[in-house]
Amino acid sequence: MVRMTIKKMLLAALFLSVGAAQADDVKLKPFVLGSKSEGTVAEKSAQVKTALTTAGFTVVGEYAPYAGADIIIVTNDELKTNAAASDAGGYGAVQRVSVTEAGKEVQVSYTNPVYMSHVYRMSGDLAGVAAALEKALGRVEEFGAQGMTAKQARKYHYTIGMEYFDEPSELAEYASYEEAVQAVDAKLASNQNGVTKVYRVDIPGKQESVFGVGMKGSDDNKAMDDKFIMNEIDFRDLKSTAHLPYEVLVSGNKVYALYARFRIAINFPDLSMMGKNSFMNIMKAPEAIRKALQNTVKK
Repeated sequence: MVRMTIKKMLLAALFLSVGAAQADDVKLKPFVLGSKSEGTVAEKSAQVKTALTTAGFTVVGEYAPYAGADIIIVTNDELKTNAAASDAGGYGAVQRVSVTEAGKEVQVSYTNPVYMSHVYRMSGDLAGVAAALEKALGRVEEFGAQGMTAKQARKYHYTIGMEYFDEPSELAEYASYEEAVQAVDAKLASNQNGVTKVYRVDIPGKQESVFGVGMKGSDDNKAMDDKFIMNEIDFRDLKSTAHLPYEVLVSGNKVYALYARFRIAINFPDLSMMGKNSFMNIMKAPEAIRKALQNTVKK
């Protein structure tokens, strides 16, 4: 009896270790395709918002960066609680849902919460959020890259010399969190430098707020323009529209943004360095984005 018990314990331990190893090898991708069908963006967006609110999400903003695309930004208690428990967790306090025309169909997709939890080095993996989004919007497949394991995502950068998650741009410094968040809110709401406010979420229990921003460039400064950038890099059949909008984070008395060589790359990690539809075609974008954001929120 004792020998059988020991044998069962050893077998159980073996199965657990194999399962853990397999979990470590799971490849995560940036986006999830919820559905694709005929219809209009307006019709699908209305259905999506109803489904999300029914599932317990709060819609905090909506952004139409160009014709045929709409992005709905949501949060819930799990997202905000996880953000509060994570360093710079505000970046992961929301999920983005896109409704995009693609040929004769409309695609409904969303950011992959588990993937995002790891690239943003959050304390929890947001599996509950992933399950809630799947129940509300469906889940056909993950897409957007060949994929990374959780371990790879947590230490990701595009290539040697390029920024990691913990190397953001510091855009401004104020005397206090209260002054910083009020100033940033007002400046973004006034639509300066082509940078517009899409949403704001305050992180509970800490001096941190995340803002979503839309960016529209001019003829002589198109490098920071959302439509220009997406025209160059979002060229595959499944659309990665939920890459937008960009974030500005107020943490304490300072204002930050993830540098675009990281922020763009986490959603397009397989994009080639050179050639057609490559990072070379948006080479000026990272610095143009940084300058536009800095000029908008500076004291």
